[in-house]
Amino acid sequence: MDDIKFMNIALNEAKKAFKSNDIPVGAVIVKNNKIISRAHNMKEKKKNCTRHAEIIAIEKASKKLKTWRLDDCILYVTLEPCVMCTGAILESRIKKIIFSTSNEKFGGIIGKYNILKKEKYEIKYNILKEESIKLLQTFFHKMR
Repeated sequence: MDDIKFMNIALNEAKKAFKSNDIPVGAVIVKNNKIISRAHNMKEKKKNCTRHAEIIAIEKASKKLKTWRLDDCILYVTLEPCVMCTGAILESRIKKIIFSTSNEKFGGIIGKYNILKKEKYEIKYNILKEESIKLLQTFFHKMR
């Protein structure tokens, strides 16, 4: 039940990205069942290719917890993290990742690049998958 609750919050973040013409991806970091940070893609808004929801959420969580080690945290994200974001997840020590839908083209977890295959992570996906896919499809249809 908590997975759905936190993923809905991540979807609300994704909708913020959608409204500002960024790819609609949202992320939430949770520790001890409390939200530590939330973020959405801001790549277009900030004109910076590193402003992915996951990176921004990790930065905010690190600042709030006053440490870069987020090993007791869970990351909820509406799209499978790309390779760059998966690298940041590895570095931050987050051990549990929950996402809505896979990213076959750029995914770093179960997708094409799968850089976590040798690491010990708890990974869950397809949480609110249909909602996430619909938001992404609507965005890309609008952009065409």
